[in-house]
Parts: sequence; C-alpha cells; structure tokens
Amino acid sequence: MSVILGKGEHRYRVVEDWAKLPEGWEFKDAAAVACDSKDRVYVFNRGAHPMIVFDREGNFLKSWGEGSYPRAHGLHIDANDILYLTDDAGHVVRKCTTEGKVLLELGVPGKPSAYMSGLPFHRCTHTALSPRGDIYVSDGYGNARVHKYSPDGKLLLSWGEPGTDEGQFNVAHNIVTDAEGWVYVADRENHRVQVFDGNGKYETQWVNMSRPCGLYCCRGAKMQFIIGELGPGMPVNRNMPNIGPRLSIVDAKGKALARLGGEAGPGLETGKFIAPHGLAVDSRGDIYVGEVSYTEFPKAFPDTKIPWRMRSLQKLEKLD
Repeated sequence: MSVILGKGEHRYRVVEDWAKLPEGWEFKDAAAVACDSKDRVYVFNRGAHPMIVFDREGNFLKSWGEGSYPRAHGLHIDANDILYLTDDAGHVVRKCTTEGKVLLELGVPGKPSAYMSGLPFHRCTHTALSPRGDIYVSDGYGNARVHKYSPDGKLLLSWGEPGTDEGQFNVAHNIVTDAEGWVYVADRENHRVQVFDGNGKYETQWVNMSRPCGLYCCRGAKMQFIIGELGPGMPVNRNMPNIGPRLSIVDAKGKALARLGGEAGPGLETGKFIAPHGLAVDSRGDIYVGEVSYTEFPKAFPDTKIPWRMRSLQKLEKLD
C-alpha cells in the first residue's frame, strides 16, 4: 500500500527503493541532491563514489569524484547544467561539468581559514547563484558568513557574524536565491530562514520551523520553498511529535502551506525521515530528499545498530 504525505494540492506518494545502486554500493550520507535539465538526478554523497547519477526512474547512469571529495555537503545545478559542489571538510567549492571536469575552484582544498575569522572558507556548506551569475557561498560550520563572488571567482563582499540577531548566524547551513535576486539563508541552529537583498542587507526572517537544514526555491508564477527540517536535536525532546524531522512547503513570505512527515519523530519507516539535508525538484514536481542518515541515526536511536545500506535518499512523487 502506498504511503501518501501531505494533503490538498500538496500530496506526494513515497516511491519505495527508487535508486538502483550497483551491487555492494551505498550512499552513506546523501548530503545533497540536484536535477539537471534532462531530469537526471545527481546525488552528492559520503560513500566511496561521491557523485552518483541516475535517470528519473532511478536507473544508475554513472559516478565520478572518487578520492576528490572528503565530505560532500552542498550541490547546485544551474540552467546550463553546470554543477557547483561544496565540500565542507575540504573547505572548497568547485564548479564542474556534468562529467566532473573542474571549471573553477574557490578556496584552497584542505586549508581552512581560522575558525570564525570571517575569511573564506571554514567548512563551507552550500552555494546559490544571483540572476547575473554571481556565486553566493554559505560558510556555515566554522564561520558565520555568506560570501559573494563574481562569476569568474573574485570575492566581492561578505556578511554575517556569530549570534542570534538580524543578519547574524548560528550555522548558515544552506542558501538559495529567487529570480529577483533575493537571498535566503537557512540559519539552522537559530531555527529560521533569513532573507537578504543581493548585497547582504537584511530584509526579514521566517521562524516557523525546527532546525532548517535543506532549502529549495520552486520558482515560477507561484513561488514556493521547500524546507527540510532536522527537528529536535536533544534527547529530551527527540521524539516529541509534530516538530520533525519533516519537509515544510512555504509561500514566498514564509507562510506554511504543507508539512510532510514529522508527526511522530524520526524513523526509517516509509513516510518518515531521519535527517532531510538536501532537496531537489524535477520538471514534473517530484521531490528528491537526500538524508544524512548515517550521521544522525546514532543520535536518534543510540541503542540501535546502524542498518546495512540504510535509506539515505527518498523520492516523493507529486500527485494531481
């Protein structure tokens, strides 16, 4: 029996065992996922094969990046099918072709800036592009910054500092832009998404969420956002209902339109999540959810052994 998440116009069927991995392979943490113009699905993961590519039916196509990405974290694909990969343990962002050829590199691989120095990068997390191709990088684990680069890799400006006030960050974990150039930052441990103009001027914040981790902008006539929420991070409330882990769909002002999952805490059962970390949507409106399940499972279930080939990627098929 199929599991359906959401209601009304936001209904999705969970597709069981969508990704057909080669024998003996596993994702480990599927940190990020993205779709190109042909609806090929790229899974940036922490297993032995960092980039694994599927068609929209889940058939394996290819892999690349072996030995080059110590800890996959963020992935963005632009309108020309150019990939932007963020490796937080490598402290580097790479602009690549769909075959993995590096076109541009930001940061010095393996050499972080000083902790909380504000200089790029110390465990950078994700990228987004402005309408004119400027590159935004959220520098979120060892810094509390957003950096803006020109398309050819020149650092233009940076903003943000540690804290909880407007324009401050406590783990700037994900970043997206819209067609008008507004910048949205998932400020994870401050339980909010902050909104800025293209030069870092604070505009507003959305706060109806629990540890926003994944962030995706659905552009179009009716712009919406999908937010992957980790939910509780402490043992005292880890199994508290109705606060995640889950996906939330919100409108352009951050108003919640739908919640998918999260009613009864984390789990590996169909329709539940462990740690929704990376999000993508294909041309038909189906959602792909990458989860850092191997990292989060011991925290959620400290007395349970991690299962072999634990689920780290889910597909939610949009229903009419």
